[in-house]
Amino acid sequence: MSFDLVLFGGTGDLAWRKLMPALFQAFRHGTLPESGRIIGVARDDLSDQQYRALIRTRFDEVDLAKRPSPEEFDRFAALLHFLRMDLSRPDDYQRLANTLRQRQADTVVMYVATAPSLFTAVCEQVAAAGLNTPNTRIVLEKPLGHDLASNRAINETVRHVLSEKQIFRIDHYLGKPSVQNLFALRFGNALFEPLWRRENIANIQITIAEDLGVENRGAFYDQTGALRDMVQNHALQLVCALAMEPPINAHADAIRDEKLKVLRSLKPWTSETLDQNVIRGQYTAGVVAGEVVPGYREEPGVNPQSTTETFVALRAEIANWRWAGVPFYIRTGKRLAGRDARIVVNFRPAPHAIFRTPNGAANRLVIRLQPKDGLELHLLAQGQDNRQHSRSAIQSLTPVHLDLDFDKRFGSERVGAYERLLLDVIDGRLNLFVRSDEQEEAWRWVEPILEHWRADASGPRPYAAGTWGPAAASAMIARDGHCWSEEC
Repeated sequence: MSFDLVLFGGTGDLAWRKLMPALFQAFRHGTLPESGRIIGVARDDLSDQQYRALIRTRFDEVDLAKRPSPEEFDRFAALLHFLRMDLSRPDDYQRLANTLRQRQADTVVMYVATAPSLFTAVCEQVAAAGLNTPNTRIVLEKPLGHDLASNRAINETVRHVLSEKQIFRIDHYLGKPSVQNLFALRFGNALFEPLWRRENIANIQITIAEDLGVENRGAFYDQTGALRDMVQNHALQLVCALAMEPPINAHADAIRDEKLKVLRSLKPWTSETLDQNVIRGQYTAGVVAGEVVPGYREEPGVNPQSTTETFVALRAEIANWRWAGVPFYIRTGKRLAGRDARIVVNFRPAPHAIFRTPNGAANRLVIRLQPKDGLELHLLAQGQDNRQHSRSAIQSLTPVHLDLDFDKRFGSERVGAYERLLLDVIDGRLNLFVRSDEQEEAWRWVEPILEHWRADASGPRPYAAGTWGPAAASAMIARDGHCWSEEC
């Protein structure tokens, strides 16, 4: 199968940090069709050779195991081409159309890795140039809009140009191997599904923590913030994967229908719950990995009086029969104590205690997403050295856990998130992509938080870089008698 992949924003940060390394890995693994062409599009004045040389220098910043040898890159570079375009000029889209017509590829993928403000214009110009053919697919990066109204406007424009089955709204968390294993864990095994409900689960925690600051994305991040950047998309997609009912099959719409039901079941916000159950923070100067780092307002490109949140913790509930009363805690932020993304499913204690157990010890399932991915099942067992054992003594239990490291079991050279998703776009598989009604429901639930913050002059709570965020986040979860996993 032949394909053309047009990468709008071909010299941008996303292209060289994520997309090109992912495409190269697919090429190295032999899963990228050889009859392909990758066309970088940007305003830079570059020849094909200059573009290839630029991409080659960017690979110096990729992990050593994923860097191409000179011979490998030369073979990969044969797929790379460059087209200078001003995305506001209709004539440039006609030149792109002429370039694509030279080959008449079986599939044309247009990956819009630009500022969201350009999404509508690009889609309209694609249609005006006659590039919205039945074999065209378009990929849209997050964030898709900055609120519900802008998200709807973008989706309406795109749907006017292409059908829903041609639109791939990407959320790279859905391509992570550990998230795929979450679906397998729930729907491919008979072990957990009978326990996966309110009668057995006390709470679920989702943590997406970064130890890095905003790096060179200060200007972008200051207009976005943690709620839009992480909660509205990544975190809520994880909630859907955890809480959805089993789909009738593994087809895209069957899966997405069940995710949509979860989003529609999220308990609406009230003024009281917004005050009590949503915490925002912003990092100040601190120490991370032994190095003194500046506060958010001192970062390049950030407004010195910025009130943008770099941390969010919230408590959500799903109002349906399976999950009523079970709190879902979401926490995400920058410059935290470590880089750690995990899901912790805390089970309820045994209904009648006949053993002595340590305080806070309980059964829990930990699904690790990064930096390594795997599963931990925490149990209670009786140790062999029980010096106080007697016939009348109450037996003591000790926490133990079963640890499945996916890298050790399946190898560390597994398919990465962007690699999987790019191959799925080329093959036309929509299972791991987000439908427009999912996005709108997510924005509908998040928007009252944004409105509440706009009316709240107090701004985000400060927290020192290198910590786990504001103390109010721990107080929020403690009101329910629970604690974050690293504090228990």
